[in-house]
Amino acid sequence: MKFLWTTLQVKDMSESLDFYEGFLGLKLNQRHPAGPDVEMAFLGEGETQVELICNKNVSPDTGGKGISIGFQVDSLEETFIKVQQKGIAITREIYRPNPHVSFFFVQDPDGYQVQLVELK
Repeated sequence: MKFLWTTLQVKDMSESLDFYEGFLGLKLNQRHPAGPDVEMAFLGEGETQVELICNKNVSPDTGGKGISIGFQVDSLEETFIKVQQKGIAITREIYRPNPHVSFFFVQDPDGYQVQLVELK
């Protein structure tokens, strides 16, 4: 078995692409209609991707408490500054549970928790 993607229901595809592609730097692989008033996009390199689905007739349910998506960054401090400059909501400040890892959490445009992690 191989893990392929995580699907996120989003309310505004352009706003979500601005976050995942523009801010996080994920590569947009596909973006296409998937039926009346439905659009999908796949982002990321390698085997595991993020799938965004925007259905104009359905309000996204972002109630997945305790669920987050994690992305590795080169410099946590630089990323933290970039997040502040862009006005992205920081939901949990920088935490260093051990000398090899540090992270913080932000919220995407639909309220999903995104963990930004630096591994040393």
